[in-house]
Amino acid sequence: MGVTLRLAHLSDIHFGGENKPAVAAAGEMLRGGGFNLIVVTGDLTQFAEAPELEAAAHWLATLPEPRLVTPGNHDAPYLNWLERIFRPFARYERLIGPARTQQHLSPGLAVFGVNTARGAQPRLNWSKGQISRSQVEEAAAWLQTTDGDAVRILACHHPLTEMIGGPMTARVWGGDKAAEAFTEAKVDLVLSGHIHAPFAWPYAFGDKKTYAVGAGTLSVRERGVPPGFNVIEIEDEAIRVIAQGWTGSHFEPQRTWSLDRRA
Repeated sequence: MGVTLRLAHLSDIHFGGENKPAVAAAGEMLRGGGFNLIVVTGDLTQFAEAPELEAAAHWLATLPEPRLVTPGNHDAPYLNWLERIFRPFARYERLIGPARTQQHLSPGLAVFGVNTARGAQPRLNWSKGQISRSQVEEAAAWLQTTDGDAVRILACHHPLTEMIGGPMTARVWGGDKAAEAFTEAKVDLVLSGHIHAPFAWPYAFGDKKTYAVGAGTLSVRERGVPPGFNVIEIEDEAIRVIAQGWTGSHFEPQRTWSLDRRA
């Protein structure tokens, strides 16, 4: 029994404040890693300025396909208030790709991306996340129509439930209900970023085999852990999440989680 699928999960690159050597080295690993899919869960930029988005688009274009990329809260314009409120992801969509949803379907793998970021919200901290009932229903319905043997993955920027002991919060409106609904839909992994620290643990719902998985950052905005990203290896009975950490000269495994798959 060997590895059947291999994914790379990156987040929070923050072009405009990226760790340039780490980003370059990550690109080299991704080009040589033989990945079935590369997933990037948002915050490609620092302020969603055009040069930052162009740099992100150029870097993404150097990576192998297939790729699935979702936006984050930093991918809505920070300085242009009118655009941020009324057309928050227009720049992103012009230079990166679809913001509302993304899908990837291949043998043994089904991934649905949703946008948990908002340009404006009826609360002071607009960086926090939201997921609506319609977003949950659309994602769950699509994932449930896929092959029952496929690994089902939901990708979004904000962790739907809080990282225990994490360096910051996501406070996703609708997040707990969404996590429970995705557990009922037999989603295997919910990939996210935002926290700038890697993690993996089961949701406390149902059979407890839907796992929240967070990737770190490739920016200089470190929060107690080195820049890094995740390598996800999927086997017949288990999923391994390997957090790669930047040493200053190369990436090496920092921590590994072994997650039981549904029978």
